[in-house]
Formats: sequence, C-alpha cells, structure tokens
Amino acid sequence: DRKRKGKGCNEDWRHPHDPDARITKMKDGRTHLAHKAEHAVDLESGAVVAVTVQPANRGDPQSMGETLVVAADNLAAVRSQQEAGEGLSEEILSELVTDKGYHSSQVLVEEQELGTRTYIAEPDRGRRRWKGKAYEQEAVYANRRRIRGERGKRLLRLRGQLIERNFAHCYDTGAMRRVHLRGHSNILKRLLIHVSGFNLSLVLRKALGVGKPRALQGRLRCVLETILCLWKTLGSQFMRFQSELSLRVGNHPAKSKSPTLCLAA
Repeated sequence: DRKRKGKGCNEDWRHPHDPDARITKMKDGRTHLAHKAEHAVDLESGAVVAVTVQPANRGDPQSMGETLVVAADNLAAVRSQQEAGEGLSEEILSELVTDKGYHSSQVLVEEQELGTRTYIAEPDRGRRRWKGKAYEQEAVYANRRRIRGERGKRLLRLRGQLIERNFAHCYDTGAMRRVHLRGHSNILKRLLIHVSGFNLSLVLRKALGVGKPRALQGRLRCVLETILCLWKTLGSQFMRFQSELSLRVGNHPAKSKSPTLCLAA
C-alpha cells in the first residue's frame, strides 16, 4: 500500500473541516483521521490528574511533555487549596511510571535534570553505543536499575492495572473511541466531562462502596434476595408457631362452665 498513488500525507494535506485531525495508522492496521488522547494518572488513588488531546502522528516521547506540564499545573492548583491539599505530598511529579513506548534517551535525561525518578519500561534494542553520550548512558542505566528492582516491578504492575482500567472505562465501555466532534478544544471539553465522571466514580466507591450506577443493579438484587429470604424465614416460623398452637388447643379442650342463676324477688 505504500507504493499506491494518490496517498495523502499530513505534511501536504489537511482536512478542510477538521484541520487538527491527522492521517494515522491504527493499532488494527486501518488508516483513519484521528486525534491522540493522553492521560496522567495518580498511582495511589487511580484518579486521572491530566488529560490532553494532541496530534495523532505525534510520538509518545514528544507528547509526554505537554501532559506532564498540565498534570503539574493541576496538582499545584489542588495543593494550593487548604482542605484538598492536606493529603498531597509536597513533591509534585517526583516519580514517573510509563510503558516502553515512552522510553527515550532524551526523555530520561530531561526527567533526570528535573529531579524526577523514572520507571519507564525499556524495549529490547540490543547493544547500544554510548561513545560521546555519557549523560544519556547514565540516565538510561539509572532507569534500568530502578525498573529491575522490586519497587520498579511493583509500580509497573500497578501502572498496567490502573492506567488500562481508566482507559477501558473511558474509551471502551464509555464509547469514546469515536467522537462526533471536530477540533482539539471541543474534543478536550468532552473528554474532561467524561474523565470527571470517572473520577467521581472513585469518590463514590470510597464513600458508598459503589462506583457506578450500573453496580447498583447487583446491590439491589442482593437486597431483594435478603428481604425475600427473611420473609420466607419469618413465614415458616409463623406457620410452625400456628401449628404448635393448634395442637395445644386440640389436646386441652376448654371445660364448659355451669350456668349462673340470678334470682330476683
């Protein structure tokens, strides 16, 4: 398909009605006009702290910077509030955990200069040459040492659990893979509302034990089954008591009383 004539190129062509869309090859091999949504998630609570919409042809190492800036601004705004900021640490973005798609020597060097401890899964790239790249080598080896430790392995497992969960809720179950909106600003507004609902479900799960209204279906069924079981138990006890009472009455018949005479002069 690469040799086919008349193919479009992002550098030469823009969609007249959606200039922000980019020609992108999807994971299943299809080609679409698409946008790229990126989330930053807190690993302790699972809450989404930042959402960005960027060009779909932008790589993960290039798009990560914008998302981290938005996440830092949001956390700083929350920390400035007295009640909400009590549970937050004084260090913002002290650790960064991502998958292997974000692994880049430049990214590791930049995060090391910012004082961020990175736990970025490293892809198998074979033997690398580090001549004249001392800073890159130091950053890559430090990240490799961290991800091979017990804490690094635990954080990477936690990333797969929490990150993939909110993506499944927002885009698969939430049907946000396809949106009927144009422009990054409009799509971002829709995503913010959607992600706010996901964060609200975390608050409800913490307060009530139920995160989504759909989960109430199972809870209501349990309540109804409990009431029905209690009703059957009380009914059987009542029938047993009634039968015992009738037996007692049958074994001890009531004695007839003698008539009382009343004489009047």
